[in-house]
Amino acid sequence: MALWQGESRRSNTGRRIRYARGKKKFEIGRERHLTTIGPTTLKKVRTMGDNRKTRAKTIDVAYVVDPNNKKTTKTEIVSVVENKANIHYVRRNIINKGAIIETKLGKAQVTSRPGQSGTINAVLISK
Repeated sequence: MALWQGESRRSNTGRRIRYARGKKKFEIGRERHLTTIGPTTLKKVRTMGDNRKTRAKTIDVAYVVDPNNKKTTKTEIVSVVENKANIHYVRRNIINKGAIIETKLGKAQVTSRPGQSGTINAVLISK
């Protein structure tokens, strides 16, 4: 099912707005694909203005920053520990911004948007 990202047919007060035009093709959004843990598979997508986005469908590595010594390390993702966006994402190992993942270095919070950038950047959580 297509996701429509145009203006609402209701005003802030709740009255119905009657538009002089219908829905346009450029207002249709794409289906969401939720990034999961697995061998890295990326998908390149054309966006408005002939720009590009790289969507991560599955990914198994993260670039984790240690805030104590400001060092970035490429490490393997073990699992998703917590996700405030949706509690059911933990069971399905879905990674999005704000998710807390378990890595070989320890727990880390995701700071990037894997569905938009194609990589996972995270900050190590101190114990």
